[in-house]
Amino acid sequence: MNLTELLHDLQITRRDGTSTDGVDVTGIAADSRRVTDGMLFVAVKGTTVDGHNYIASAIERGASAIVCERIPEAIDEAVKARVPFIVVPDAAAALGQLLDAWHGHPSRRLTLVGVTGTNGKTTVATLLYDLFRRLGYHVGLISTVCNRIDEETLPTDHTTPDPVTLHALIARMAEAGCSHVFMEVSSHAVDQQRIAGLHYAGGVFTNLTRDHLDYHKTVENYLRAKKRFFDALPTEAFALTNADDKSGAVMLQNTAARKLTYSLRTVADFKGKIVEAHFEGTELLIDGRDVTVAFVGRFNAYNLLAVYGTAVALGEDAERVLVALSSLRPVAGRFETITSPEGFTAIVDYAHTPDALANVLTSIHEVLRGTGRVITVVGAGGNRDTGKRPLMAREADRQSDQLILTSDNPRFEDPDAIIREMEAGLDTAAQVRVLCITDRLSAIKTACRLARRGDVVLVAGKGHEDYQEVRGVKHPFDDREVLRTLFSTSKA
Repeated sequence: MNLTELLHDLQITRRDGTSTDGVDVTGIAADSRRVTDGMLFVAVKGTTVDGHNYIASAIERGASAIVCERIPEAIDEAVKARVPFIVVPDAAAALGQLLDAWHGHPSRRLTLVGVTGTNGKTTVATLLYDLFRRLGYHVGLISTVCNRIDEETLPTDHTTPDPVTLHALIARMAEAGCSHVFMEVSSHAVDQQRIAGLHYAGGVFTNLTRDHLDYHKTVENYLRAKKRFFDALPTEAFALTNADDKSGAVMLQNTAARKLTYSLRTVADFKGKIVEAHFEGTELLIDGRDVTVAFVGRFNAYNLLAVYGTAVALGEDAERVLVALSSLRPVAGRFETITSPEGFTAIVDYAHTPDALANVLTSIHEVLRGTGRVITVVGAGGNRDTGKRPLMAREADRQSDQLILTSDNPRFEDPDAIIREMEAGLDTAAQVRVLCITDRLSAIKTACRLARRGDVVLVAGKGHEDYQEVRGVKHPFDDREVLRTLFSTSKA
């Protein structure tokens, strides 16, 4: 592609080096190690690495042009005589715009909807994917659990991929004939401009509670990152937010998009009510219409309202949407129930924040209504927000008859030290009754041995994950498979 054509819509503050005329670009890279002959290198200043320090390396590898925020003093005139330098105000934003142009603006050729919030992103995005597939569309999904192009499943390592991968993925979805793509949008992705250059038809906000403070430092910074996603939505898009979350109105303050809300408690564009709940599902009233769904809990009622509201906002018939909702099934590792032969219920959930844990436990009690005990197995991830650890333990103890603290993904931390930090959130009486079992398998086995008919064992924190990360190594471990194996053995 011709470089001049590629730069057409870019805001440029300065040009240096040789002319861009006649320069052809063979690809775009933001990692100098991936540069090959003829590629355009974009020097992005990241959280740990500054791409400007690798401009010389990119040129040595054959970069035909450089986009940057500043030209390093070490670059001599001889290099400038053969390579054009394009200086921009924000290289991360420019990277997204360049990738969008390189792939022919794929997000404008389909309907792209972003889902953001602390909890519920995966469920809402995945259920939208499932719903629109049932409605007859070709659909793409970009989520924590996996990426999908219709029936094809692709692995994923991050909630939102890096810009080069993300734009290529959306281009692939457009080429495959997808009419809709639903994606999780993390606060990191917004802050690092990983989603720059994408054209969204809509944005969905689920809720906001404490999370990722190891990165954002304060809840205010975390909120502002989420809000920037809505601030950037175009006028032709919609912004759908949870009216029952105090941050929902904040997300709508400065957006130019069409403002929509959903609620279980107040007047909203999309109104829901829980009529009856049990572990097999829930009866809901949505906009005055009855619908029975295979989901449990108030938090899932909010998720389904968000899905319903999004579909209607995109022009789908409300009755058709409700019929499709009734046939949807829960996302893997999100309030996933497994019944034991002894008559108690095990629930595996990804809840890894205090609020998510509170939501799951509240939902369990809403179904149990005091007829059984709750035994909770939970840990906290290593090398992440340490401040939420005591809060998680406190919330779990408050709503559990027996709490077992265990290891999650300790990563490069001492798992026993993480458990001690969680335990510090408990009062003296709670510390006496809590069980601390570092080995997660042993903790789950212990919970199941303690459970009686009618009880619930909640195994929280890892959900769909099929590994446990210790010292940089991912060891095979799946809470669901552990429980199924235990129950299969007990049957025998």
